[in-house]
Amino acid sequence: MSLVNSWSSKLSLVTGHMAGMIDQPALPIWVGTLIASYAFAPAQAGGLATLFLLGVVISSVVLSPFFHRLPGRWVPSLGFGVSALSFCAMTWVNDFVSFAIGHLVAGFATGLALSFIHGTMGRTANPHRIFAMGGVGLGVFAVFFLGGAPALIAEFGPPTIFRIFAFIMAIACMVTALLFPSVSANEDVVKDSAGFSRPVWLCMIGIMAMALVQAMIFSFLERMGAERGLSVGQIQGVFVVMGLLAMLPTLLAALLEKRLSPITVGIAGALAQGLIALLISCTTGFWPYAAVIGFPFVMLFTHTFIFGHLARIEPTGRAVAATPAMVMSGSAVAPLLGGVLVQVLGYPALGITAVVLDLAALAFFATSRKPLPQAAAIMPSGVAN
Repeated sequence: MSLVNSWSSKLSLVTGHMAGMIDQPALPIWVGTLIASYAFAPAQAGGLATLFLLGVVISSVVLSPFFHRLPGRWVPSLGFGVSALSFCAMTWVNDFVSFAIGHLVAGFATGLALSFIHGTMGRTANPHRIFAMGGVGLGVFAVFFLGGAPALIAEFGPPTIFRIFAFIMAIACMVTALLFPSVSANEDVVKDSAGFSRPVWLCMIGIMAMALVQAMIFSFLERMGAERGLSVGQIQGVFVVMGLLAMLPTLLAALLEKRLSPITVGIAGALAQGLIALLISCTTGFWPYAAVIGFPFVMLFTHTFIFGHLARIEPTGRAVAATPAMVMSGSAVAPLLGGVLVQVLGYPALGITAVVLDLAALAFFATSRKPLPQAAAIMPSGVAN
């Protein structure tokens, strides 16, 4: 069995995915804490989260084109280690400038690690399945984080959120240092260094648009509920159920891998995401707000199929190594964009913007349906594009 397909390797990849994608479950509590406890304006709080995600994007964009030429045995542990130190340092500061520097450094280091995690996932025997395993792990983590972090922050103070982040990154640093596979730069890698094909680019842009919607709604989810009169218990209950459901989509995606077309899943996912975003942001009351429990489900299910699809049609690993850039370039813009929209136009503007972006994502996926000949040649039999 190839070293990259061993169980120890898979454990390090899943752990790294969970830590590197920490923004996915943490954004509402992260931004909410910066607003409620550190007294930052919505645009400032969103801007800090944006700086973290921007650091991830810059790191991934710089690194991913060279992933297929680099061994990178120690890169993930180095990245997670620097990120842990950065979050630890943020427990001692209160001003915006210090937070801004800390968020940017932590994001760049996390992106460095996460690019190698996702690129290596793309070089395993079944990228779709290993990415799904990472998603299940992230869903389990989300349950504990969304259910426990608010109580810990209330008990031990606002810096607790950064202590939690530092602890998670430190664990990922140790696990990847011990278990991350040593894979040579040329092992199981296509040596062709040509640019990405049109279907690859279109799928990447579609995921970027969906990630922007996900983060834009998610960043202000806690504030949206609080300002509409929902109790802390109601909001926390929704978060817990949402975390529980977040464990299911990637598991379901793994089971349905051979039964559904990735592009069809992408089209349906973009449409469903836009409708849920519109319902959450443009209505009042508890039950419409509770519809958010299905929001992460859509993105996680869709992204698992698109990740596996990209690993097949672009086998050098460069496209999937750019996953942090794909997901977080949209996410990086989202908190700041969302903050401006909320301050100027109110929460309904989030839903309307989400629908526009999701319709664009739907168009990108649909346009990519016919692959180029070289992409079609490596598609598995029995699975339509």
